[in-house]
Amino acid sequence: MKKTVFCLMFIGAMHLANAQKINLGKAASVISNGAKALSFTNEDAVKLSKESVDWMDKNNKVAGTKDPYTIRLNKLFGKHKSQDGLHLNYKVYLVKDINAFACADGSVRVFSSLMDIMTDDELLAVIGHEIGHVKNQDTKDAMKSAYLKAAALDAASSASNTVTTLNDSQVGKMANAFLDASHSKKQESEADIYSYDFMKTNKYNVVGAYTAFRKLALLSEEGTQQSGFQKMFNSHPDSNKRAEAVKKRAEKDGLWKDPGTVAIPKTKLSK
Repeated sequence: MKKTVFCLMFIGAMHLANAQKINLGKAASVISNGAKALSFTNEDAVKLSKESVDWMDKNNKVAGTKDPYTIRLNKLFGKHKSQDGLHLNYKVYLVKDINAFACADGSVRVFSSLMDIMTDDELLAVIGHEIGHVKNQDTKDAMKSAYLKAAALDAASSASNTVTTLNDSQVGKMANAFLDASHSKKQESEADIYSYDFMKTNKYNVVGAYTAFRKLALLSEEGTQQSGFQKMFNSHPDSNKRAEAVKKRAEKDGLWKDPGTVAIPKTKLSK
């Protein structure tokens, strides 16, 4: 993928500068304060999210049903296709980017390179975070912004203040704009809490959320030449601080177990 997504991301930090396939370029930003006038419902966000994900699925290499990545993901998350009132669907993109995202329609996409460096517990924490963004409806504003960019609309001057159908090229631009979207630090923190509670409720090892954040921090430290990666980290809560927040909750709940030294694995964990 050439532009990656978190129709909205746990990691909040996982866009990389050199991706593989999506490369339509950023649509010009034409949104004014008047854009708030656009009538945009949760149903609109769901519909446009599905259109964006369908486009991305067609324009990226998706792991097949017998692929080891798909088998692993199904083993981990198959039981959570109906989670907290949401109907979710999962796929793996076979790309070099380290990322994962979830959209308002319940689509969850995990990138193979993320699976290569994350343990099962860490992936559970990442997906739990993404589910949190969907449950908290964090994607709505991002989807609205992406739609306006793709349609080149300024709702204050548009002839219509309702959502209209986009052509294929516009859907591609919307997908790219959605991938560029970021959550507020408050939304990220709330999704972190959701992820922890998801792990705890399902009796998973909550320390996985801690080690996932520690790995993100290490990637940030190693990514000084990856400007896109660094930019995303600058706009999101510090990964080490997020890890420490998980540790404090785990200690309070009597669930903390020292994981020892956290490092980026040298061999793929997906095989």
